[in-house]
Amino acid sequence: MSSLRAKIQDVFNEPACEQNRGKDAKARKEGCSKPLTPGAAAGGCAFDGAKIVLQPITDVAHLIHAPLACEGNSWDNRGAASSGPTLWRTSFTTDLTELDVVMGQGERKLFKAIREIKEAYGPPAIFVYPTCVTALIGDDIEAVCTRAAEKFGLPVVPVNAPGFVGSKNLGNKLAGEALLEHVIGTVEPDDAGPYDINILGEFNLSGEFWLVKPLLDRLGIRVRACIPGDARYLDIACAHRARAAMMVCSTALINLARKMEQRWDIPFFEGSFYGITDTSEALRQISQLLVKKGADPEILGRTEALIADEEAIAWKKLTAYRPRLEGKRVLLNTGGVKSWSVVHALMEIGIEIVGTSVKKSTVEDKERIKQILKDDNHIFEQMAARELYAMLSEHKADIMLSGGRTQFIALKAKTPWLDINQERQHPYAGYDGMVELVRQVDLAIHNPIWRQVREPAPWDCPAAVREELPSTKSETATLHAVQEFAGTTADDFGEC
Repeated sequence: MSSLRAKIQDVFNEPACEQNRGKDAKARKEGCSKPLTPGAAAGGCAFDGAKIVLQPITDVAHLIHAPLACEGNSWDNRGAASSGPTLWRTSFTTDLTELDVVMGQGERKLFKAIREIKEAYGPPAIFVYPTCVTALIGDDIEAVCTRAAEKFGLPVVPVNAPGFVGSKNLGNKLAGEALLEHVIGTVEPDDAGPYDINILGEFNLSGEFWLVKPLLDRLGIRVRACIPGDARYLDIACAHRARAAMMVCSTALINLARKMEQRWDIPFFEGSFYGITDTSEALRQISQLLVKKGADPEILGRTEALIADEEAIAWKKLTAYRPRLEGKRVLLNTGGVKSWSVVHALMEIGIEIVGTSVKKSTVEDKERIKQILKDDNHIFEQMAARELYAMLSEHKADIMLSGGRTQFIALKAKTPWLDINQERQHPYAGYDGMVELVRQVDLAIHNPIWRQVREPAPWDCPAAVREELPSTKSETATLHAVQEFAGTTADDFGEC
């Protein structure tokens, strides 16, 4: 546990974070997240955050050393996609019971589980996650993993991020520490080149990265490792030979990017693949970093040619949507990098942003929002469900973009809603992704169902309107059925 405390303190002291550098020594030790209330998930624990970062590594077996419920609550918690291996979709757990805890059988059971996975599936590596229970009873996960690696001849990686140590964001960073300590740099590639890059903090949600990778391929840029989206263990092990890196979600893996720059001289920048302008700027910065690291400067010209072609195609496709969406008002209830990248993307086609949350956003994210919106009144840290409902029911927004947790607020307010978080079904990254995002917003706003649900029910309308309604047999029968279900009669409906 002493080594875990040291890792946590090291993660809290993040030199690459401007907000962290501005704190005094005491405040820096407390980290960026609010302390958790005992017994409360608080939006996700450290174990959940570690699984989010590492589970998309698709050919690895992810073994949870804990009672069954820990894995059941965290499995498949993101809509990441794989282009090949499916082992990451298989749930492995030691299923620790009360008897195992009392009899001290946890470490023995873990070693046995590692052996069974190796024999049955033969993965290139096994990641082992302790949780609150196994950390509290003192199971020596690192010792078991070291012994199993020697015995079975494959990497067995301990991921020390039990839930009680902190928030989901802390678990993200502890997962990055596990990769640095046990994975990255353990294999030397024989094909390293001047156009190799890493993409950090990209989760390939709904296959989004597959819309970006072809652009890089056309420039001759190879993604040495995308961490963690659609990743392979061997790619991550060789990631230290990349020439440059792009950070997509700094709140999750800023520590990984900084330490890779320190150890292997891999410069990085933070960018976004949401929106036409941001996608173009990301491609430019990648090319510029590669040139600084020794690549042929001719790549800069090819990048500008690619950007010109792709922007022309995307804007032509978006022309049809501008008259239908220009002036429409959007409420964005999300956080992190999406709090500014999606804002910029939507404003490019004339959509008005009436509010955006900055929950889980860094200081840099908030500064970008201020520069884009030029008005602090549209920025809120967190809005209560009651306030969201009031804003939507008063028609201050034409659509809300958020995660699944708040969709029913919009539906109750009879307002269009679009999923923008990890559970979404459509990819929104890159040029094609921007067109898809605008298309989905257009479909949601102009769906005829909203006009219908906002109309009064036949039995609630004035008598004069009721007389004009068609009185088919089926509609009459439906009305009687509703009355019977509600325990009412026709006289209870007054004028209607």
